[in-house]
Amino acid sequence: MSQTPRRRRAGTAMIVAGTAVAATALALVPAGAASASSHREAPLIADAPAYDNTDVYAFVSPESPDKVTFVANWFGLQEPNGGPTFYPWADDAYYNIKIDSDGDAVADTTYRYEFTTDDEAQQNTFLYANGPVESLDDENLLFKQYYTLTKIDAYGKETVVAEGQAAPSNTGPASVPDYDALIEDATEPVGKDGKTFVGQIEDPFFLDLRVFDLLYGGDLSEVGQDTLAGYNVNTTVLEVPIDEVALNGNGTDNPVIGVWSTTDRAANVTFGGGVEESSGDYVQVSRLGNPLVNEVVIQVGLKDAFNAIGPDVDATIPAVVERVTDPEVPKLVEAIYGIPAPATPRNDLVEIFLTGIAIDAPTLDGSAAPIAADLNSQILNADADPKTFVPSEMLRLNTAIKEPTTLAGEPTRASRLGVFGDDIQGFPNGRRLADDVVDIGLLALQGAALDPAVVSGPLAGGDEVDTNDAEFNDRFPYVVAASNLNVNDEANSQGDGTVAQGRDGAPATGGAAPSGSGGGGMFDFLGDLLPGVMTGAAGMVLIGAGATRHLRQK
Repeated sequence: MSQTPRRRRAGTAMIVAGTAVAATALALVPAGAASASSHREAPLIADAPAYDNTDVYAFVSPESPDKVTFVANWFGLQEPNGGPTFYPWADDAYYNIKIDSDGDAVADTTYRYEFTTDDEAQQNTFLYANGPVESLDDENLLFKQYYTLTKIDAYGKETVVAEGQAAPSNTGPASVPDYDALIEDATEPVGKDGKTFVGQIEDPFFLDLRVFDLLYGGDLSEVGQDTLAGYNVNTTVLEVPIDEVALNGNGTDNPVIGVWSTTDRAANVTFGGGVEESSGDYVQVSRLGNPLVNEVVIQVGLKDAFNAIGPDVDATIPAVVERVTDPEVPKLVEAIYGIPAPATPRNDLVEIFLTGIAIDAPTLDGSAAPIAADLNSQILNADADPKTFVPSEMLRLNTAIKEPTTLAGEPTRASRLGVFGDDIQGFPNGRRLADDVVDIGLLALQGAALDPAVVSGPLAGGDEVDTNDAEFNDRFPYVVAASNLNVNDEANSQGDGTVAQGRDGAPATGGAAPSGSGGGGMFDFLGDLLPGVMTGAAGMVLIGAGATRHLRQK
């Protein structure tokens, strides 16, 4: 669609439910070669972080098993003290969550977030807030952003389902004494039975990013550091009834959905006289489905193009297919560590990456699907038409699996290793917040789908970052409040096992700095100037850990 010019000041803004699964389902592992996250993954989007997808999660809601939750993150590597502009949403972008229910690789349902910015109160100050912010409408909050959430069906019909205000960047304990209160304030109903939260959160992705230094130092010496500890991201968390996104509105007969997220941006952006002007049609500039695909799987020369295409054309591009059938990472592991790469072509990864897991999943070369089990391909939906199925990269989720479930179909404790941990609710069946996708992916790339012994082999320890640095919550929005602790503060453990502490020496809840201690900086100095701002601060109390605490255990 066309867009009239926007002007803004520069810098503003198996269907397995109850069914036993054959032991061969041990091969149900994520595409590793086809799985990775996109923090600064492509050259063009690295120059525009506000538009950059970093991670997508999709899981059956712990509070309400008849609902599904989508978490989509943008603008990665947010150091809490990055003032004075901090981390705004772009107001010339569409932030999209897309769902394909019939397997044709075209979105049947799209949820689109659009933002507008109000920064008039900042015209005579460099501050983001000039006093403690206790609610979204607090006059001390000088920078505010509002959004409209629109649902778009398969026929292009648009319906506004929510409007709200985004929770701001967490600029420090003096300016934001209780960020959890802002999360509650920023949670809005969606339609009749859904809800959404929009704002800044502590980055839920945990890993050691030194994989880019010759795969963890060339000798596995560079492991065990949660590189993203202490960093924040912008997020949209959306929870809706499963039937609202299922094929024909029937999640019982059609429980499998495919999920990805995109960012569309106005095609024309010009600058002059301190003003940025956007106009023209919106074009896709970022895309993310499975974690780490664009970052690790796709070669640099194809990354920008991959960000611009839809899943429906993935299988028509030989360069994309070849990165799955003949992945690069196992070759690097063989060259550096001497561990033999599995034989190619990797049709097991094709099934995991492009079709979802199903005995009758269509293949690219006409051979039989190599994984003899039904899990999460849309072809398993009762109303799906196999003739219209298109192999494509997306995160696929079987919403019929309501709780952690073993390969034998029995309830179990959730495992960070998903299927490798005998828990088929986990990645690659969607992605829960606590799924250790890096370790699972590395094992999969090394052939665990073909040889289960790989799970206990030389790379069994993975990157040795097994959990997030802060505990996830068991109530909506499930994520963790944005950190206000300096990333270079000694209290921020970076995953080395040290308990994060505030300056008073007390342990910080969930690994974040308590309100009124730690963190801070030049843009959060008002606590030293305004008497009583810091007095009686209760600390950042995260919303329980009960129901999802087990997700963090090995």
